[in-house]
Amino acid sequence: MRHELPLQHGPDEARMRAGAAYRLLNASVVPRPIAWVSTRSADGVDNLAPHSFFTVASTDPAMLSFTSVGRKDTLRNIEATGEFVVNLVSEPMFEAANATSCDYPPEMGEFDAEGVQREASLTVAPFRVAASPVAFECRLHEVRPTGNCFVVVGVVLHAAVAEAVASGDDMLRRPGVDIRALAPWARLGGDEWGLLGEVREIARPRYEG
Repeated sequence: MRHELPLQHGPDEARMRAGAAYRLLNASVVPRPIAWVSTRSADGVDNLAPHSFFTVASTDPAMLSFTSVGRKDTLRNIEATGEFVVNLVSEPMFEAANATSCDYPPEMGEFDAEGVQREASLTVAPFRVAASPVAFECRLHEVRPTGNCFVVVGVVLHAAVAEAVASGDDMLRRPGVDIRALAPWARLGGDEWGLLGEVREIARPRYEG
C-alpha cells in the first residue's frame, strides 16, 4: 500500500502542492552534502550560509552548483560580485554551520555574528572558513531561475585541502581525500543531520564485450 500525494492542477499541468513537495523532497532525497557558502556583499559584509541542494555540475571545467530556495543574501551577493567559496562541513563544525542558517539581516555578517574564523582566499574576495577541511574558490558561471529556486553554477578556480584529510602521493596531479578523516555532515529531513556511518567499497563494472 502507498500514500498517493494529492496534486494541484495549474493552468498547464498537474503537479504536487508546493508545501508537500518541499517536505517530501527534503526528507526523501537524502543524504545531501552541504555547501557552506561564503560571499561578500557589494558593501563588504562577509556572509556565510549552508545550502544542502548542492552537487558537482561539471568536471572539465570543474564546476559546482547549489540551489538557493528563493532570493537570499548569498544569491544577491554572488549576483553583485560574481564570486563565492564553497566550504565543506566536517564533524566538529556542525553547530556553527547550523547557526549560520539564521536569517540575519543583510548588514550583519555570519562570520562575526557566530564567531567563525576566516582565512583569506587566494583567487576571490570572499573569505574561506579557516576550519573547513576542503574549500573551493569559485567564479560565477550562471544563475539559472528554476521554479521558485535559483540554481547557482560556479567555475572552481582554486581548491584548498587540509593536510589532515589529504590522501594520495601526489596532490597536484592525483588529489585525493580521506573520507573518514573528512567526516562530512549531510542534511536529512526536517532538522535532521547525519554523518557517514558504514562505508562500503565496490569496483565499477566494465563491459568486456
